[in-house]
Amino acid sequence: MKTTVVLPTYNEAQNIDGMTAALLELPLEDLAILIVDDDSPDGTGLLADRLAAEQPERVQVLHRVKKRGLGSAYVEGFHHVLKSGAQAIIQMDSDFSHAPRYIPDMLTMLSDYDVVVGSRYVEGGSLDEHWGWGRRLLSVFANSVYTRLILGLQVRDVTAGFRAWRRETLLGLGLQRVRSNGYVFQVELAYLTERLGYRVHETPIYFEDRRIGRSKMSQRIKFEAVWRTLQVAQRYRKLTPDDRQR
Repeated sequence: MKTTVVLPTYNEAQNIDGMTAALLELPLEDLAILIVDDDSPDGTGLLADRLAAEQPERVQVLHRVKKRGLGSAYVEGFHHVLKSGAQAIIQMDSDFSHAPRYIPDMLTMLSDYDVVVGSRYVEGGSLDEHWGWGRRLLSVFANSVYTRLILGLQVRDVTAGFRAWRRETLLGLGLQRVRSNGYVFQVELAYLTERLGYRVHETPIYFEDRRIGRSKMSQRIKFEAVWRTLQVAQRYRKLTPDDRQR
């Protein structure tokens, strides 16, 4: 099964080399990587170009002008890999918060589901032990209480950024509908997926705090996600499986 990992990057020069190597070492012969770089000032894009030159059949780079946001990076990356014929698409962070070792099992599960979510909040899932209690409580409340209450979702890790998609699922979502560009992008995809009746499976992962560099999650982004979740609820509440893109 032709699989492509979409890696959005902004200032990930210290991680991109190791992440690419870890992905290419997986026992998956038909796995490729698309790095979507938002004009990183730390030289991530140049490093990505070097990696692509070394492995032109397995690594590609999509350069974007200016920092344009996580959501639009994923949507542009998804469109690119769908055009290239990818049958399975992995979305994940490039900072090792999402361990590549989970990918083979997630792909196996795609034979029975439309999307597989690497989840921190199902039995067996866990957070980095270095997370403080305040951060833990905020994350649990946002995922297991607030967004699920507002949106009526079944999935427990609503903001999960580690997912394996079937090609047909991403096409059916209608990516042109997606408007969120920050971290609430993950919430919007989760809601669209369930409203359209796709089969979702959560598999437990250990979510490691980023090894190198600083988190891009600010207080402003957290507060923005609260009210944008209400917008997502209003926008898609009438969708049914009949509204899948054909």
